Amino acid sequence: MASKGKGGSTVNTVWDIAEPIAKQLGLRLWDVRFEKEGANWYLRVFIDKDGGVSIDDCVDMSHALDKPLDDADPIEQSYCLEVSSPGIERDLKRDSHFEECIGKKIKIKLIRPLDGQREFSGILEEYEGGNVHISFADGSGLVINKKETSYIKLDDFGGENNG
Repeated sequence: MASKGKGGSTVNTVWDIAEPIAKQLGLRLWDVRFEKEGANWYLRVFIDKDGGVSIDDCVDMSHALDKPLDDADPIEQSYCLEVSSPGIERDLKRDSHFEECIGKKIKIKLIRPLDGQREFSGILEEYEGGNVHISFADGSGLVINKKETSYIKLDDFGGENNG
């Protein structure tokens, strides 16, 4: 069995099981999370596709994933399987997320303030080696290492570019 806990090999094992199933259904696997909330564990599988994810896509993925997960048995404790879209303002965590979102507006929240500011919004210009290159409406830019952030999300609601 895979090691248990947040992330780690449980997530990697489930990713390896889920990714080919998603592709077969015409979907992209966006993220896999294994999280504890209160007394309960949740295995969350996030799927995406061009044009958006429907409830039928989520149901199809959930049904297709049930048996392979049962057969592989990568999770020792009981858990609830949830399959959903990553939604608007989706978290950008994996290298592939950043590569897919080049040229799109993002929001960044830093762990520690930079020049008195913790939140930035602008265009993702480049992603390389964990460094996020963001440009602002005033023509300025900033390079922030992903490790220095609380979160990085798509900014689907717009708003002002900071700089």
